[in-house]
Parts: sequence; structure tokens; C-alpha cells
Amino acid sequence: MPTPRLVLGVTGSIAAYRAAELASALTKEGIEVDVVLTDGALRFITPLTFAALTRREVYTRDNDDLRDGQPTHISLADRADLVLIAPATAHLIAQLAHGLAPDLLTSLLLATAAPVVVAPAMNGKMWHHPATQDNVALLRKRGVSFIGPEAGLLACGYEGLGRLWPVPEIAREILSRLKP
Repeated sequence: MPTPRLVLGVTGSIAAYRAAELASALTKEGIEVDVVLTDGALRFITPLTFAALTRREVYTRDNDDLRDGQPTHISLADRADLVLIAPATAHLIAQLAHGLAPDLLTSLLLATAAPVVVAPAMNGKMWHHPATQDNVALLRKRGVSFIGPEAGLLACGYEGLGRLWPVPEIAREILSRLKP
């Protein structure tokens, strides 16, 4: 049986540091994890962290070139068994819902036939905003799955729904989808 391949998209959230723990946990379970960092994610965490934890190249705008004779976003999209966005910001959710593809991650999301799972992390007011909820409903209708968010103390100091689900729970859910 071939090794399951996951594309882990990391967006610009304070929860990006938790994505490193997630990448490590999934790699230890035998998943090939290809990490794609948005420009926003690079403000919170570096590619070197993910490269050390996954022992694989990490993708950013700087290495969006040709792979195997194809653009990187097509190559990654074609090889993925599943795409997970963790953490996913309201901005990324809106881009995906409206088919906007200004970067490597969003281009890959439009190009993949693999299942897409989104793990939101944002301020509770942003999560509950009607625009975000409309985008989530639209994506669910299109077959995108959501993991979380959960309630608790948010990085902004508010309490409420918007926290990234705990890493062990996300890992368990992803493993159940990749290793049934």
C-alpha cells in the first residue's frame, strides 16, 4: 500500500505554531506531509521548522516553479490524497469559497481533486460573522469538511468559538481519513 500523502496548508494565524506539532505527529504516523506556507504564515513560523519535522521540502511562493514538468501547485494537487488547511483564517476560507487563487496554496486548492479539510482558527466575532458563515456553508455544500473550531480563550484575549481544535484530535481525524 502506498504511503498516504497529505498537503498541509498553513495560513497567517497565531495558531500556525500548532501546525508544526501537527506536521510532526502525522509524519511520525507514516504520512508524507508536504507543507505549503502562505505569506501570512511566514510572519509566524519558518519553513525550516516544518522541513526539520517532516524531513521534506516546504513550499512557499519562493519555490512555486516547475516540478516533474508541471507547475508546483499542479504537481502537489495531483499527488495529494488529502489537503488539510490548519490553521485556516477567515481570509483563506473566503478565497476558497470564491475561487480566488492569488498564491500557491489557493491555486493548489482549486487544482486538486483530493478531499479538502479545513481547521479554522480566528477571533470568535470573525467566525460568527455572516460572511464567514456563508462561506463555510458554501464550502460544505461543495464537499469541503470542517474540523472545529472549538471554544476557549483566544489569542486576542476574548473567550469564544474560534480556537484551532487540539492537535491530537485533528491528527486522529486526518489519520482516520488517510488510514481507514
